[in-house]
Amino acid sequence: MLPFPHVGELGSAAMWVLLAIGAGGLLASLVDTKNTLHRSLMLGVSAVLALRYIIWRGTDTLAPLAFDIDALASWLFYTIEAIAMVGSLSAYVLLSRVKIRSDEADANNGWWWPAEPKVAILIATYNEEKEILERTIVGAKSLRHLNKEIVVCDDKRRDWLRDYCAEMGVRYMRRPTNEGQKAGNINHALDRLAEDAVPPDFVAVLDADFVPHRGFISRTLALFHDPEVGLVQTPQHFFNPDPIQHNFHLSRSYPDEQRFFFDHMQPSRDAWGTAICCGTSSVVRWTALREVGGFNTESVTEDFMLTLVLQNIGWRTVYLSEALSEGLAPEGLKEYVTQRARWCLGLMQIARSSMGPLAKSNLRLRDRWSVIDSVIYWSFSFIFRLSCIVFPLLYWYFDVIVVDASLPDVIRYFAPFYVWSLISMNILSRGTLVPVLHDVSQMLGAIPITRAAIAGLFRPHGHPFSVTAKGGDRSNVVVQWRLMMPFLIAFILTLAALVLGIFFDRFSTFEAGDGKWVILFWTTYNLIVLGTTCLACIEQPRHEIHIADKPERVAFSTGERRYQLWISSLTLDTAQLRGLSLPIETRGRIEIADVPGPIEAYVIALVSDGLRLQLLPNDAQREALFVKFYTEGDEPGVTQVRLISLLSDLVHRFGAHRD
Repeated sequence: MLPFPHVGELGSAAMWVLLAIGAGGLLASLVDTKNTLHRSLMLGVSAVLALRYIIWRGTDTLAPLAFDIDALASWLFYTIEAIAMVGSLSAYVLLSRVKIRSDEADANNGWWWPAEPKVAILIATYNEEKEILERTIVGAKSLRHLNKEIVVCDDKRRDWLRDYCAEMGVRYMRRPTNEGQKAGNINHALDRLAEDAVPPDFVAVLDADFVPHRGFISRTLALFHDPEVGLVQTPQHFFNPDPIQHNFHLSRSYPDEQRFFFDHMQPSRDAWGTAICCGTSSVVRWTALREVGGFNTESVTEDFMLTLVLQNIGWRTVYLSEALSEGLAPEGLKEYVTQRARWCLGLMQIARSSMGPLAKSNLRLRDRWSVIDSVIYWSFSFIFRLSCIVFPLLYWYFDVIVVDASLPDVIRYFAPFYVWSLISMNILSRGTLVPVLHDVSQMLGAIPITRAAIAGLFRPHGHPFSVTAKGGDRSNVVVQWRLMMPFLIAFILTLAALVLGIFFDRFSTFEAGDGKWVILFWTTYNLIVLGTTCLACIEQPRHEIHIADKPERVAFSTGERRYQLWISSLTLDTAQLRGLSLPIETRGRIEIADVPGPIEAYVIALVSDGLRLQLLPNDAQREALFVKFYTEGDEPGVTQVRLISLLSDLVHRFGAHRD
């Protein structure tokens, strides 16, 4: 009997979807995202619908077991999908709780008084340019915490950096070799610090491209009031758009790809006691770090490994969800993909290490679950994404029916699960998951990540450490042909298959029943995803590294004339002023709050609402600009999707001209 009487089979199936949409719309304004009961109910429904769907897939849609291509393809795809679904169910459980520690940090601020603890701030560097290191060092020096020592750990042995550190009054260290890559570099510095007359009480770790906000040390130290806490991790937010944001001009309307993990997954992990160290922007208790012998070198993701090693002897890792630093996101797609493949490789190495989920250790069950969850994510979620592209082609070119299902059944079982999970995840994550764009972010790295997952599981050792390159000239359009080619080929094959099916009536030769409409839908969706992925591989020029958090009032003087104006954008080298038009090359001086003295400047361009200045700051002004941009102000980037702005940005990107 149909669950909704007097309605056709297709209409009855559609009612499930309408019910999910209606319930989601109703709950959007009622759910308290910090309430565990509310979160558990939302995600519990997602889990039930996921199980309902995967059970239906396993009982009603598979080819009969036999030694033929239909059975092999059908069961293989289902196995991949089922394991990926286990990962989704694990994520639902993780996200059912959330812990925000800001009140705890407020209540325990200054617990160490009157003796301010000594903090060593380690800046690990390999090949970064001076401009990148300069802002990090200036930011570290501007920290409000007084009892600190800044240590630059140079693994490239550069004399110019040694001289610059001496000029800036910070400690410089280098080692003769590069064993252990970043972990070995930090461990060398720890051994040198241990030789000091007074070693530090805590160690803060910063990547060379991450600038701490001025309250970074005091806020994180507050959570060490608990003597069991060995490490405090904070979010990693970025002052520049990642490649997807930048190439689609979405930096003002769409969050960066890591925002979901740091804003939502990490607070949920913390609620379960499984928050992980992510390297930069973390602080570790000195005694805990020395007790475990420093950073473990069994994995290229030495940060996650450190969490497990600490927990193995009873030290806890906690997470403070406050924007206390900001860094440089990978600026190019190759660097973006390389970074994620390295993370994947590191997770597989951990799975095969002494801290693996099946290894003999003192790890809790939840810690082992944490590793298994990460392994499933970094392997099968990306394999499944590739499978969704490849398997429909088997139908078009080889008559292989991978999913034997009618359209009403797909709408009845899959659509409610998909719609409800999308609605609930966006309610709980403030709208950070956008279909197509989310798929594109996964698709871009799917091939190298899958390759890294296989290599890491079956041959965990002997892989080179791939450094994420930062900086360099990015002023031209660059087409990443090598990265694009697999997606372009898949797009052409999918488009050709669709043309064959529609214009040559190949549907009639295949016995897919009304399931052909399901295949048609996924083929069309795949074309959208593949086409968008190809467009993402066309890298747009990058001219500005940082934009001011918000407009502010400034004074600009030319001779005897003085103008009070609004800055609409500001970088270390340029300023854009509204409401003023002057000839090119006009010289003057601009006064900006918190910057000593007026900055020499001249007009370099006229824009639609004013003019653009070239700034010529002296050393003191340049340092003040670093502090202004990176150590104070609001959280950088976009925290949630702004749908209207997102659509407008996409229209501008693919249609109208944009300055």
